[in-house]
Amino acid sequence: MENWHHNHTFGEDKRRPGESRTIIVIGLTAITMVVEILAGIKYGSMALLADGLHMASHAVALSIAAFAYIYARRNAHNNQYSFGTGKVNAMGGFIGALLLALFALFMAFESVVRMVNPVEIIFNQAIFVAVFGLVGNGISVFILGVDDDHHHDEHAGHGHDHNLKSAYLHVLADALTSLLAIVALLAAKYFGLIWMDPVMGIVGAILVARWSYGLLGSTSAVLLDHQAPSKVLEKIKMVLESDEDTEVADLHVWSIGPEIYSAQISIVARNPATLTEYKSRIPETLGIVHISIEINKHLETE
Repeated sequence: MENWHHNHTFGEDKRRPGESRTIIVIGLTAITMVVEILAGIKYGSMALLADGLHMASHAVALSIAAFAYIYARRNAHNNQYSFGTGKVNAMGGFIGALLLALFALFMAFESVVRMVNPVEIIFNQAIFVAVFGLVGNGISVFILGVDDDHHHDEHAGHGHDHNLKSAYLHVLADALTSLLAIVALLAAKYFGLIWMDPVMGIVGAILVARWSYGLLGSTSAVLLDHQAPSKVLEKIKMVLESDEDTEVADLHVWSIGPEIYSAQISIVARNPATLTEYKSRIPETLGIVHISIEINKHLETE
C-alpha cells in the first residue's frame, strides 16, 4: 500500500525566494516610514505625510505577506490541509489587495480634506525627505521585482506568487506616492501650485486602487477554485484523447498553489488504457501535481 501513498507538500515546505526578500523590505519600509511621517508632520506636507502613513500600513501588509510564507512552509506537512498549504500564498495576496484598496480610499479622503483646508509647507525639508523615501522605495521595488521563480506560459493568470506580487505592489505604490510627492512639492515651491499636493495624492489613490482591483481578481480566482486557463485545459484534453478512442467527458483543473494545479478527470473509452498510461500523457510542465482520473468503459448499444 505504501507505493500508492504520496504526500501533499508539493514543495511548500521549502523557503520561497520571496520570503527572504519580503523580510528585507519590511526593514527598509519601516525606516523610511518613520522618517517620512515625522517629516510630513513637521513640514506640513500632505503628500509626504500620506506617503509615510501609506508606508506604515504597507509595513503591516508586508508583515502579513511574510507571515503567509512562514505559515505555509511550517505547516506544509500538516495532513489537515488536503491539498497542502499552497493557497496560503493566495490568501496573503488577497489580504494585501484589500489593504491596498483601503489605503487608496484613505489617500483620496485625506487629499480631499487637505484640498479644502490647505496648510503651509516647508518645501526644502519636505522635498529632501521625499527624495529619501523614493530612494528607499526604489531599492525595495528592485529587491521584490527580481523574479527567481520560473513560470511557464501555460500557468499565466494562476501560477504566479500572488503573495510576492502583493508585496511588490505595496512597495511600488510607495515609490509612486514618493514620486508624486516630489512633483507636487516642486510645483508648489516654484510655480505656487499649492493644490498640486493634494491632487497628486488623489492621482496616486486612483492608480493604487487599480492595482488592488487586479490583484483581488487574480487571488480570488485561486481561492474560489476557478478553472485553469483554457490553454491548460485544451492541452490536457488533447494529450489524453491522442489515441482517438479516449474521450474526456469531464475535466476540472484548479490552482492549489503558485505554479501547481490539481486535476479531476473523467474519461470514457471503448478500450481504455491503464491509469498509469493516462497519467504519463500529461506533461509535467503543466504543473499538475495531483491527478484523480475516473475511467469509464464505453458500452456499445444496438
